[in-house]
Amino acid sequence: MTDLILAICSSAAISLIMRLSGPRVKNNVSMLAVNYCTCIFLAALFAGGQNLFPADPELPRALWMGIIHGVLFLAAFLTFQHSVRRNGMVLSAIFMKLGLLVPMVLSIFLFGEIPAPLQILGFILAVGAIILINYEKDAAASASAAGLLVLLILGGTADAMSKVFEELGPGQLSEQFLLYTFLTAFFLCLGLVTVKKQRFTRWELVFGFAIGIPNFFSARFLLGALEQLDAVIVYPSYSVAAILLITLAGTVCFRERLKKHQWVALAIILIALVLLNL
Repeated sequence: MTDLILAICSSAAISLIMRLSGPRVKNNVSMLAVNYCTCIFLAALFAGGQNLFPADPELPRALWMGIIHGVLFLAAFLTFQHSVRRNGMVLSAIFMKLGLLVPMVLSIFLFGEIPAPLQILGFILAVGAIILINYEKDAAASASAAGLLVLLILGGTADAMSKVFEELGPGQLSEQFLLYTFLTAFFLCLGLVTVKKQRFTRWELVFGFAIGIPNFFSARFLLGALEQLDAVIVYPSYSVAAILLITLAGTVCFRERLKKHQWVALAIILIALVLLNL
């Protein structure tokens, strides 16, 4: 449970730091590259420095799983950016969070993790709370259904790779798996920086580094949580609890005023978290 709580706090920290970066950072892909570079350093540190490519017969499996994860990581982020421009922040945020449906379906049908009735109710409440807290009238006026579906699938599949590795990957190489994930995402991101001719200013470096720390620990603690708890508990708790923290921090730090339906959604989240962890 400790790993899950730390993963939730790390995920919330990423969103809050990105919120702070908004007015200052002009080159988002450059900031993302610095973030992945920071993650690589931390992953190498936890892997033991000299043990980045150990002589383990399972190394190729950890390597290709990390590469797939890294590609999905970056693809989900870029798809989210595109969706924000096409569909707006509200719908994009809803469908990105609803990506938790993908690892849930995989866990139930591929890995046989059947939730208890109260956990199913908690999951349904969690999904409802995600939609309710982001609800805005007329948000879907010109939405692209296909684009939102792609966002949901990509974001959910990227998250699901942690569960896939926990089930099918070599557990002794989990630190290396994260290293290969971030290495892949970094080099792809660096290619985009070159193509887009983006610059690295002081703010891209500062915020990229600041985001990279919780980004790494979010992925690491999520893996740890999946080793201890079923995915049907971890993923919905991870999503809605992070939303709860981000929303409460917004009211305290940014003086945001919540609407009535958002307060209702927060109450539903609390109930969902209780049911999911019974």
